[in-house]
Amino acid sequence: MPEAFKFELVSPERLLVSEQVESVVIPGAEGEMTVMAHHAPVMTTIKPGVVTVKTAEGKAERYVVFGGFADIVPAGCTLLAESAVAVGDIDRADLARRIQEAREDVADAKDDETRSKAEQFLSQLTTLEGAILPA
Repeated sequence: MPEAFKFELVSPERLLVSEQVESVVIPGAEGEMTVMAHHAPVMTTIKPGVVTVKTAEGKAERYVVFGGFADIVPAGCTLLAESAVAVGDIDRADLARRIQEAREDVADAKDDETRSKAEQFLSQLTTLEGAILPA
């Protein structure tokens, strides 16, 4: 059985998770990464996506995050999310609103760099929508 480590998922509204876990899959800016006990120290930005937590009891829990960053050290991992909610509690209307706002940001972009960033964020949100909401 894998060794457990301390994981915390924090949003501005509340502390969602603070417990011993076996592993955490994080949607890092450079791609998904799995964190386990004794992971090498690293700090990474988080893109909108799903965080999958495997608890010490072997149960899987999923949370939607909308950006932030993760601080990973050998003794644990803290993920500070701009916004986070359990997948089961996701508000379809809120996600649709975020996607609509991202579409408006693309349309309102004044230069190529701003448009590119807005298009990337919109793509991440629509991918997230497909990953968590049934068709």
